[in-house]
Amino acid sequence: MSSEDTTMRKALVQKVKELCRDLRKRSTRSERMFWNEVRNRRILGKKFLRQYPIFFEYLNQKRFFIADFYCHESQLVIEIDGKSHDYQKEYDELRSYIINNLGIEVIRFRNGDIENDIKEVLTKLKAVLGE
Repeated sequence: MSSEDTTMRKALVQKVKELCRDLRKRSTRSERMFWNEVRNRRILGKKFLRQYPIFFEYLNQKRFFIADFYCHESQLVIEIDGKSHDYQKEYDELRSYIINNLGIEVIRFRNGDIENDIKEVLTKLKAVLGE
């Protein structure tokens, strides 16, 4: 890898960090509710990160997705889906496929599930983590 490539990759990583910070500041109500339940190893002692970048290579270019939540110990991404995801199902499926091929499992919860029955969401999460 040339020094120019290294410089470009470092710049990308820095921009992505800034984007993640901004997304954390602007989190949705559902994301904040979920975060309050999983932060500080509250679920089965697992550490979760929010708005976490998942980098991958495609056609010799560094690309990324930003996961709503990520548990490195369990190689698990948790996505919190709002209404906009009703119109991007194919994109979400492709995104999950790519992340799965990186060896990371993806689970999805709807905003309404979190806001209306967070205990059931946590039960499902524990079942996945306990596997």
